[in-house]
Amino acid sequence: MHEDFWQERWARNEIGFHLREVNPYLQRHWPDLELAPGAQVLVPLCGKSLDMAWLAGQGYRVLGVELAESAVIAFFAEQELTPEIDQYGAFRRYRAGTVELLCGDFFALQAADVVACAGLYDRAALIALPEGMRERYAAHLAAILPSGCAGLLVTLDYPQAEMSGPPFAVDEALVAQLLTEQQWACELLEQADVLGQNWRFLQRGLTRLDERAYRLRKR
Repeated sequence: MHEDFWQERWARNEIGFHLREVNPYLQRHWPDLELAPGAQVLVPLCGKSLDMAWLAGQGYRVLGVELAESAVIAFFAEQELTPEIDQYGAFRRYRAGTVELLCGDFFALQAADVVACAGLYDRAALIALPEGMRERYAAHLAAILPSGCAGLLVTLDYPQAEMSGPPFAVDEALVAQLLTEQQWACELLEQADVLGQNWRFLQRGLTRLDERAYRLRKR
């Protein structure tokens, strides 16, 4: 997707992808990663997700990356935090407490920026990207994150012909193709049929909607 697409979505407040509660897969499965207290966690395409506040509340340092500055500003405002703001390379950086959000292009992120990241959390990045950009995203993650990095990936899967994304359908075969070929060990932790809980997708004519949570580890 082009930058303008996401900037316009946030500007028009068309953010149906934003959850008003902490993701249940995160709460259930994050402990499975066995990260050390105080570890830094990379959250790509983070928006203003409450999941970041949850991670910080569990004692982790959060490094989010988001293109839309309005989302970054909204996160700190809604968490009643006053961030320090400066320029950090290609990014405008917002910091408060143990949360650091980099506003800019995710693909400008370099290995030196994430060298301390022992964790990765992706609920909304991979499924937000169309075919072609997913390969670039997976390759970029593999290139910059250190070996041993543990991650939690949450995906959606549905018949892609029934709805145009985003979010896009990402099935198990695609996860294996994108991640195992890019130096990740991947384990399916949970799968659930969630169509009945998502009226927006029912209204759009979907006949199936599966969520899956995976545990990842960078080789």
